[in-house]
Amino acid sequence: MDFQKFYQGKAFEVYQYLGAHPSGKGFVFRTFAPRAEAISVIGEWNDWEGQPMQKVYDGNFWECVIPEAKSGMMYKYRIHGADDRVLDHCDPYGFMMEKRPGNASIIWDITQFQFKDKKWLAGRTDGKQGPLNIYEMHFGSWRRKSEDVDDWYGYDEMADLLIPYLKQQGYNYIEIMPLAEHPCDESWGYQNTGFFSPTSRYGTPTELMDFIDTCHQAEIGVIMDFVPVHFAVDDYALWHYDGTALYAYPSSDVGVSEWGSCNFMHSRPDVRSFLQSSANYWLEMYHFDGLRMDAVSNLIYWQGDESRGENADAIAFLKNMNAGLKKAHPTAILAAEDSTTYSGVTKSIREGGLGFDYKWDMGWMHDTLELFQVAPEYRTRDYHKLTFSMQYFYNENYLLPFSHDEGVHGKATIAQKMNGDYEQKFPQARTLYVYMMTHPGKKLNFMGNEFAQLREWDESREQDWMLLDYPLHDGFRQFMADLNQIYLKYPALWKEDYNAHGFKWLDCQSDSRCIYAFERIAATEKLLVILNLSDKKQAYYKLTIPDGSKLKLLIDTDTECYGGAIKNPQQILTLKNGMAELLLSPFSARIYKII
Repeated sequence: MDFQKFYQGKAFEVYQYLGAHPSGKGFVFRTFAPRAEAISVIGEWNDWEGQPMQKVYDGNFWECVIPEAKSGMMYKYRIHGADDRVLDHCDPYGFMMEKRPGNASIIWDITQFQFKDKKWLAGRTDGKQGPLNIYEMHFGSWRRKSEDVDDWYGYDEMADLLIPYLKQQGYNYIEIMPLAEHPCDESWGYQNTGFFSPTSRYGTPTELMDFIDTCHQAEIGVIMDFVPVHFAVDDYALWHYDGTALYAYPSSDVGVSEWGSCNFMHSRPDVRSFLQSSANYWLEMYHFDGLRMDAVSNLIYWQGDESRGENADAIAFLKNMNAGLKKAHPTAILAAEDSTTYSGVTKSIREGGLGFDYKWDMGWMHDTLELFQVAPEYRTRDYHKLTFSMQYFYNENYLLPFSHDEGVHGKATIAQKMNGDYEQKFPQARTLYVYMMTHPGKKLNFMGNEFAQLREWDESREQDWMLLDYPLHDGFRQFMADLNQIYLKYPALWKEDYNAHGFKWLDCQSDSRCIYAFERIAATEKLLVILNLSDKKQAYYKLTIPDGSKLKLLIDTDTECYGGAIKNPQQILTLKNGMAELLLSPFSARIYKII
């Protein structure tokens, strides 16, 4: 290991040195604990009695070679801390952990798996000029074997279930909520104890590698949620690891997050090297295709509060981490969950930005859902909530998210948010998704959205797949599959996402009728999108179509097979002097190809 880089906060491969690694004589264990008084390795091979570690290099690192240690055995570090306490800790750089409620680390040789995804990696891009349709999922609650506690599908079982479904539904990427080890199911993986350990809930590190490899061979990209802001308070993990606040701030004023966890102290170079190495580890060793960085707002501003000012050290950490990750993995996707108006999140480091590829467009998400939640008679008042996004859209590379956060904690699911009674929700949700899938920007949808799940997400239950026995829900699923396939097929919907010439309003002033119309453009391909957000049938709607003589219908949300009223929509519409005259169903949307 380059110790100088470690102490400068510039290291990205510390996991190759620290942790438990095969040696010529069993395994060598190394840990970083500058203020510890004494450390011993306890494990299955020594009846948890302990074998002393010795200080190495500058005295801040500890090392021990154990011939009896073998892959698959559990171990911990028994640390006599600077606070006069003796605690048994899991390994901060451990590659596997015991299934909760156990908390021991497990020896695992992560170099043994042989990936077969060379072709995928060679052709992979960051997606900016291609279709990026992400299916966000929680691994333990997409499907379950039974309602019994812990009866999950494993890494080795999920690919056979998930990949055919993703293909059928038209998704080309998945984003998995955090898989780093965590003690509490209810944290959804956002309170980590093992930043180098994939959770044992679903299997071994090798099985996770095989899952990702299988996805790649099916041309499905895999993104993981990464948590660089805070860590769990459990005292067997990072908390007071050497008897001091080694990873966190010593003061609770900034050391405790809004979630009750410990905030990383990003001004510490060793903490930076730890987090950068963790991020690089998932991309390098597991072949993840990208990381969605959680709670970036809380790195940009102290405690995520703009009034408290910018956190210069955390911003510097983000820039250095993103620059290093993109240097090592140019085509990996780095996405920021950031709800602030901080400028330059997706600008390059050279241009003074933070170096992310994408920023979640939280403003678009909130404005859009607010409009669809209000009663139709008030939508003329709020009409421009649907046009406002294009006034700022080209400031960043935005990704449009309807994520897990929009279907929990009393917020209601996306479909349930739609105004009106049960049957009225479906046509509005179909129209909502046409707007989403044709608006510039890459897409992300949480599991269950695709068949209009109405129950809020619960991590302990699988999705309500029985809803597919109901025609409205199964029709909605078919609609989403067809819409997604249109998105993947037509470059006009993604090729020029971040160029102003890829989008053009044709009608954004029909507030009295609550109708919108716009074009998506790529080279000579042009698509027309028309939305009617009113609860009234709109007759004699006239629209001038530049450079068009005919319109070929690609999808109509009011089609009978989706749960609508029209059995056979008109497939080709011939224009008269470039003018279309249309009859629009209530709460409906259409996509045409202009020919």
